[in-house]
Amino acid sequence: LIARMHPLFEQAPTAADVGAITGCATLLFAGTVALVVTDLKRVIAYSTISQIGYMVMGVSMAAYSAGLFHLMTHAFFKALLFMGAGSVIGAMAGIQDMDRMGGFRRAMPFTAVTFTIGALSLAGFPFTAGWFSKDEIIGFLLNRGGLYALLGVLGYVGAFLTGIYAFRMVFR
Repeated sequence: LIARMHPLFEQAPTAADVGAITGCATLLFAGTVALVVTDLKRVIAYSTISQIGYMVMGVSMAAYSAGLFHLMTHAFFKALLFMGAGSVIGAMAGIQDMDRMGGFRRAMPFTAVTFTIGALSLAGFPFTAGWFSKDEIIGFLLNRGGLYALLGVLGYVGAFLTGIYAFRMVFR
């Protein structure tokens, strides 16, 4: 909606700043919550909220193509993660608690590989789709300088948090 209504946002720079700050706060808050949740589907859901924070931060700062690019890449790596989670939960007879999961890399190697690819992209690992789209948003913010550079640095902090819980999802 923000990208489609960009002429209004360009006329209201304060609203755009509030949107970017809200997006940044959202990505950090959701990333922090995802660190402590043990339900696999909830971790993936909170990571979705975090990624939406990146999108809002990007489009609020007039990086419309970057925000929409992240929307598209997110759709694909998140679908991969949810399909992998469904495979693991099915193998666990419906149990979703990550504390009770372990050893699936040997028992389900194909699922482990695809889940790892999705998690690396979610974390923004270099040369994955998530890296290209997050980097475009963060780079745009860093180039604007000032408050926006701070938001860009916080975007890197959010990517680090994402890497921690992505690692946690894969290597339980």
